Amino acid sequence: MSTEKKTALVTGGSKGIGFGVAKALLQMNYNVAITSRSLSSAEKAAGKLSEYGDIIGLEADVRSFESQKNAVQKLLDKWGRLDVLIANAGLGHFGSVDQLSVDDWKETIDTNLTGVFYSVKTCVEALKKSKGYIITISSLAGTNFFAGGAAYNASKFGLTGFTQAIMLDLRNEGVKVSTIMPGSVSTYFNDNEPSEEDNWKIQIEDIGELVTDLLKMNPRTLPSKIEVRPSQPPKK
Repeated sequence: MSTEKKTALVTGGSKGIGFGVAKALLQMNYNVAITSRSLSSAEKAAGKLSEYGDIIGLEADVRSFESQKNAVQKLLDKWGRLDVLIANAGLGHFGSVDQLSVDDWKETIDTNLTGVFYSVKTCVEALKKSKGYIITISSLAGTNFFAGGAAYNASKFGLTGFTQAIMLDLRNEGVKVSTIMPGSVSTYFNDNEPSEEDNWKIQIEDIGELVTDLLKMNPRTLPSKIEVRPSQPPKK
């Protein structure tokens, strides 16, 4: 399979980190599929990125195993292989535990943790065939807890642990697994609107560059957990 063009799947790729990673992968000459819960959003983002290479937008909700499975099958039907999974789709609900709703807790865990399990589960056999790579997008919130972060911390602590465990499960199958744990990133996360005021933050293209650096690394070496943060945050 090494002579064929490689293929990547980026969940939650219609904006933010996923969009930046998809662009970097296209510039690395990968075929790329991006997913979103909204087909129109996925296709619109794919249209913006199409000048950089072969890309498709797919509708998928990572909270549904069948939805994610269908998206993976569409990718395989089109390109016949999968080499890289970027498990990026995520969201955040914040608030003190006495104010946090049951629905917000469930949506956070179902998306950020169970959704990654579903993404990995639907991709793992194809990735074993290609000796591929799984990269999850966790957060520094997966190691640093904070007030108001009960749901988000739980999801990202869980995701970090899940990723490290499957790294051990899969490395003897030839599948590499890493988790990237960013600090503040200039995205639309939590209703932020990126602007010049976010210039101090990590930019989405920086995460894209980090992903491509991992893919280019000599296969004998595996950076299994990578923390990244802004070099110079504003003084408080």
